[in-house]
Amino acid sequence: MKALFLFTLLFTTSMAFGQTLKFKVEGLKDTTVNLVRYYGKRLYYADTAEMKNGYIKFDGSKQKSGILALFLPGQKMLEFIYNNEDVTIEASYTDLMGTANVKKSEENKVFSAYVKYINSERTIANQLVEQRKAFAVNSPDYKVFTEKINQKTANVINYQKDIVANHWDKLVSRIVKLSMDVVIPEAPISEAEITVDPNLRFLYFRQHYFDNIDLQDDRLVRTPIYHKKLENYFSESMMIQHWDTVLHYAFDLCDQLNPKSELFQYTVSWITSSYEKSKIMGMDKVFVMMGDRYYCARNAEGNALAFWMKEEKLKTLCEKVNTQKNLVMGAIAPNISLRDTSDVTWKDFYSLQSEYKILYFWDPNCGHCKKITPKLQVLYERKFRDRNVEIFAVGKAIGDEFEKWKNYVKKNNLEFINVAVTDKLFKAATEDAGQFVPKHTTLEALNYQQTYDIYATPKVFVLDQKNKIIAKSLSVSQLEDLIDRLQKKSDLEKIYPPEDEKEDEKMN
Repeated sequence: MKALFLFTLLFTTSMAFGQTLKFKVEGLKDTTVNLVRYYGKRLYYADTAEMKNGYIKFDGSKQKSGILALFLPGQKMLEFIYNNEDVTIEASYTDLMGTANVKKSEENKVFSAYVKYINSERTIANQLVEQRKAFAVNSPDYKVFTEKINQKTANVINYQKDIVANHWDKLVSRIVKLSMDVVIPEAPISEAEITVDPNLRFLYFRQHYFDNIDLQDDRLVRTPIYHKKLENYFSESMMIQHWDTVLHYAFDLCDQLNPKSELFQYTVSWITSSYEKSKIMGMDKVFVMMGDRYYCARNAEGNALAFWMKEEKLKTLCEKVNTQKNLVMGAIAPNISLRDTSDVTWKDFYSLQSEYKILYFWDPNCGHCKKITPKLQVLYERKFRDRNVEIFAVGKAIGDEFEKWKNYVKKNNLEFINVAVTDKLFKAATEDAGQFVPKHTTLEALNYQQTYDIYATPKVFVLDQKNKIIAKSLSVSQLEDLIDRLQKKSDLEKIYPPEDEKEDEKMN
């Protein structure tokens, strides 16, 4: 029993200390040194130690496998791989990566040699590119230099292949393979020696883009390379920046990942947050549908797939997602039935037979609205009305705002449809909404600000004849141009040319 206790004590003690990360840096005075780690493209502080006589030591048991770096004064870094083994590296401060001498760590002996080789080949290749500029493209000398450059590229690829083949059991091989592009076969040639489909090579590349990436290895997210691959995959060079296209490839990728992994967390989080911030009209659909599929959905155990989020924040996000699902491109806009300025007659936009409908939310006290609303009247009078395009405007008219709203409509001769939750309607519905629902309206219409997420005005949606959302968040100029293009009247003179409009005139 005593021997067993002693063995257990020794075992737990050795586990507590874990691997040691030791460095010696020449040419730098004693100072505080930071250890940093990658998570995606960003660097985070991982540990701190004091350098004494050029020596630094860290406890590796605190770290997860991936690419780490010694972060020194002057923002110099010595990158290395940590994969649960002791690491000892010596280097000169003047050229950390170039002078790195790995004393201990099989991973870093391969990694350090690889980095030095790549940097050397890149330097030579860049020199060849510069020298080639002196010759005409079709000249023999130009071709000679091109062959030399291609040979350098081939050398690098062969070096990478050797690492992957000979060190398959090491993290360094996964990292090197991660940085390699897939080999693309030549497109088929017809009997007339014409490429059957010039897009085949690109389509193959996109289809096999992740072939060199082990999507089950969480360690890869702790390198900057995975983020670069992810960012490139969703760029304009790889796919049309259309919400449905992006969602197709986003779902396809995320569904391949282990839903309990860090790769899943990082990939889902990055795609969702990136498109939430997008300034491109309609891209909010990516955020909403990613949120619906990967944040708000529950697994068989009833737990949220977004295991990294606290329930309180997840609840807030899902409330936003549930609202926005009805407001994304392609969704059928929720109907609104409210009273017009007579405070008696009910009007709704579902009953309209217009080819296109412009749903416009505004506030008579809003300075921006006061600039936009008269312009909409001009467009309606001179273009939209005669072309079967209706504007359905929902104003704010509770309390003393009712008279302001009514007077503004009359003073500015707004001839398009104007409705509101009037002060009288608001008070009556507050006491008993059942007298209006469902006979005249719906609870969603009475609560249109929540239904349509009206946190600021003006706000605009463009609907087709079936009330499907086809555009939103446009300026007056963009709205005019869109309707002209949709109705094949692009050659018409613009009432509000884009050059006369400021960016801040866009309707949310």
